Amino acid sequence: MSGVSILPVTPDRFDDVVELFGTRGDPAWCWCQYFVTSGSSYERSARNNKRQLRDQVQSATRPIGLIAYAAEPASRRADGPSGAGSTVPVGWVRVGPRPSFVRVTGNRALRALAQTEHDDLADESVWAVTCFVVKVGWRRRGIAADLLGAAVELARESGASAVVGHPVDVAARSTRVGGSELYHGAASTFAGAGFEVVGRTGATRPVMRLDLTH
Repeated sequence: MSGVSILPVTPDRFDDVVELFGTRGDPAWCWCQYFVTSGSSYERSARNNKRQLRDQVQSATRPIGLIAYAAEPASRRADGPSGAGSTVPVGWVRVGPRPSFVRVTGNRALRALAQTEHDDLADESVWAVTCFVVKVGWRRRGIAADLLGAAVELARESGASAVVGHPVDVAARSTRVGGSELYHGAASTFAGAGFEVVGRTGATRPVMRLDLTH
């Protein structure tokens, strides 16, 4: 989507994450803790999850996620339609070395697939894209694709050998998929970025990979 800028999450941008995640729905409860935890620890409290994410952003030696910003529609600007306006956070993606996402590497189906494919789940050079959040009113505008592209570039610049994702194969679903269900991303978005299916952990859950060594 044109007019979108994507920046790494930093401590001084955490308030933008808070604004984007809002106060209702999965992002406002999970705070991107599901894949970095095991068991049910992330279910204890939204407040604790928020604090954990803030701490992770503050202590990170490299960005753990990216934020998409877009110009606020003129009709919503406080200074009126003719004002210069400002940008607002409209999207988020979490990305990092795959071993840091313990719920991903601990998935039984993925471990079985990794053994078949001789894929070392402890390899720090393989990065994973785990979560997307796109603000209501901004979906179906290509923001997730922009975020995925930026996540791949961050991984490449950080020396990653590959990036993987576990999106939802919407075409394989027999029922309609709501926007809130696509926090893993859509398989079509990953395919559009050059990812290839290397296996499946379920009928509608492909494992997709982009090799960065070529």
